Amino acid sequence: MSEILEGPHAIAEGVARLENTRLVAFPTETVYGLGANALDQTAVDAVFELKNRPPTNPLIVHVSSIEMAKSITTDWNAQAQLLANAFWPGPLTLVLPKADCIPANVCAHSDTVAIRCPSHPVALALIEAFTHPIVGPSANPSGRISPTTPEHVADGFPSDDLLIIDGGHCRAGIESTVIDLTSNQPTILRPGIIGHHAIAEVLDCQINTAPAQDSTSPAASPGCIGPHYQPRTPTKLVDSNTLTKADSSIILIAWSITDHPAAGQLITIPNQLDQYATNLYRTLHEADTFAAVTIWIESPPTASTPDDQAIHEALTERLSRATHL
Repeated sequence: MSEILEGPHAIAEGVARLENTRLVAFPTETVYGLGANALDQTAVDAVFELKNRPPTNPLIVHVSSIEMAKSITTDWNAQAQLLANAFWPGPLTLVLPKADCIPANVCAHSDTVAIRCPSHPVALALIEAFTHPIVGPSANPSGRISPTTPEHVADGFPSDDLLIIDGGHCRAGIESTVIDLTSNQPTILRPGIIGHHAIAEVLDCQINTAPAQDSTSPAASPGCIGPHYQPRTPTKLVDSNTLTKADSSIILIAWSITDHPAAGQLITIPNQLDQYATNLYRTLHEADTFAAVTIWIESPPTASTPDDQAIHEALTERLSRATHL
């Protein structure tokens, strides 16, 4: 069974497992990651197998420093340096040409690698103690709700021999922004809480957004093909006015009401966009524990600032993949 540990003993045990081609779930500021030695093809294969993840969906490689990042790319360019200086450690992933030390399965057999330096102290401590980069896709079965607590990880892998390092609830709550720096025009492949405006201000250039990708071909970034973040319970995104039409069999996740209109189950979510993001996956996990016919989740509040607009865009993308009605 999965085991949850915390503190220095957990880090030491995590390093021992990583050194023996085993997997370790670890916290980041975004979601919990399923960690393995990024330089070991066999260990990376184990990540794909446990998650039942399509081999066309690449993994993000987590590093503890710019120096470690430079060791896994052949072109640490000026834009990468500017963005790392501005946003690392933090929820921004840089796509760059990969070095030969990165196994092909990490990158869906492409010639690029996605690199991130997380800001969670436990993640950084684990990587620094291991001294090698670690892959870290979300620590959940492929397509299901991303985990933001150690208990979410354990629920996803209840019968597996998996060490889960407890770092509390993830504060950002949604996955990192992914930006491709391999061409003349930087392109956001997956939105996150770091938005176009913030990146454009640092790079002093226009930032493109990649179009939707065909699910039959290898993805340019994690999380860009197929359904993701989905509860087992059928889930629908609704506007505030539609909430009044819910019957008692429908679980509501909402920020604009304080009571279920049909005396059913209501899970409240904050009306500030950053806190909505922090609590999104937690509320979906909670709603999924009830024997409900359907989950309805209220659309995020309107954005009023550029930072909020970035979060709103990221939430809209996540919810478009999480809902399936």
